[in-house]
Amino acid sequence: MLDRLMLDPPLYRDAMSRYAGHVQIVTTAFEGEKRGVTITAACSVSDNPAMVLACLNASNPRNEIFRKSGHFALNALAADQAELANVFSGRDPSIPGDRFTEGQWGELVTGAPILEGALASFDCRLMEVKVMSTHMILFGEVLGVVYGAQKPALIYMDRGYRSL
Repeated sequence: MLDRLMLDPPLYRDAMSRYAGHVQIVTTAFEGEKRGVTITAACSVSDNPAMVLACLNASNPRNEIFRKSGHFALNALAADQAELANVFSGRDPSIPGDRFTEGQWGELVTGAPILEGALASFDCRLMEVKVMSTHMILFGEVLGVVYGAQKPALIYMDRGYRSL
């Protein structure tokens, strides 16, 4: 039997920085509070029924609102929305508490904030949450979709934004 090797987390993060990911803002709203987080870990799960997944940091207690609300939206960003990605990333402490003052936001079906001008937005009913190590994985059935103009996508790779 092979012993389980413990991989050094910084080494793993360095390797993953070479993996390109589409930048998205995952959002929700619950009892008058809104939450939005910039992520790159999201993808399609199925097209029948339409289903996506999004991964969020499980150690941030503010992310519990995604579980409580029962819905979320996945908003795929265009290359010209990099500043909005920074606003929702939480990396800049000077950004005000209500991030939703930046950008134009609406709703589709569930009440989760939908970004106007996103490449595509998927409005989802939360079907399952699975916690794996440091992250919670949100599985959502897509109840509504809207998409904007076709333009270059915002990608995150090598710890910086790129376009494709």
